[in-house]
Amino acid sequence: MTSKQQEKAPPVIILIAGHWLGAWAWDEVAEQLSSDGMRAIPITLPGLDDQDPQRATRTLDEQVAAIQSVVDAQGGDVVLVAHSGANAPVSVVIDRHSELVRRVVWVDSGPVSPGSTFAPDLPESVMEVPLPAFEALSEQASLDGLSSEHLDRFREKAVAEPAPVMRATVNLTNDDRSSVPTTLVCCSMPSGQVLELAEGGHPMFAEVSKLDNIDVIDLPTGHWPMWSCPDALAEVISSTAVQPA
Repeated sequence: MTSKQQEKAPPVIILIAGHWLGAWAWDEVAEQLSSDGMRAIPITLPGLDDQDPQRATRTLDEQVAAIQSVVDAQGGDVVLVAHSGANAPVSVVIDRHSELVRRVVWVDSGPVSPGSTFAPDLPESVMEVPLPAFEALSEQASLDGLSSEHLDRFREKAVAEPAPVMRATVNLTNDDRSSVPTTLVCCSMPSGQVLELAEGGHPMFAEVSKLDNIDVIDLPTGHWPMWSCPDALAEVISSTAVQPA
């Protein structure tokens, strides 16, 4: 491959799913991205591999290191796609090495604020947090667009989230993280509402208002668009990934 051809090669897209999910969650999206000529790497974060005997003790720092190792292996200039609860480790990676990230795509998610903790009141006695009953889960996140087959697969393959990750405080110190080109893919909440909450200083969206270079895309569906509309999500990711950095 010539130098000119390498320059035209699409950036590597690293897919990171949220709580309870591994690389398997991106199967349909990754297949479509590959069909579109994109290079996609879905990863399973430490603590979410059911074959790992130490998974319940895995930490946020280990998740950050796992993502960073994939970024480093590609030589940087990658597109990070973060769904839901993957926002904590991805936010830290961007904070530490913003220069290596071409763009970040938040899928029904967004950057976390410095000092935030996902579950600060989770008792120390709790070792892991399993996937809740769907009735309870639906009160926290929209299940729109998911068939009974989707839910069965979710239940079968979900891995309990390590409690140390849920209790971890996210430390962010580099303001350059706000300059990384960013795309918000808004699914369970329309973009207008997200931006309104961000401007109003809502803790969940406060960091959005600080972003210097942001695109917002509405993809109306539930909180798991990689299953409810994988082709549409792949198209959004693909078109976003090739935008100028």
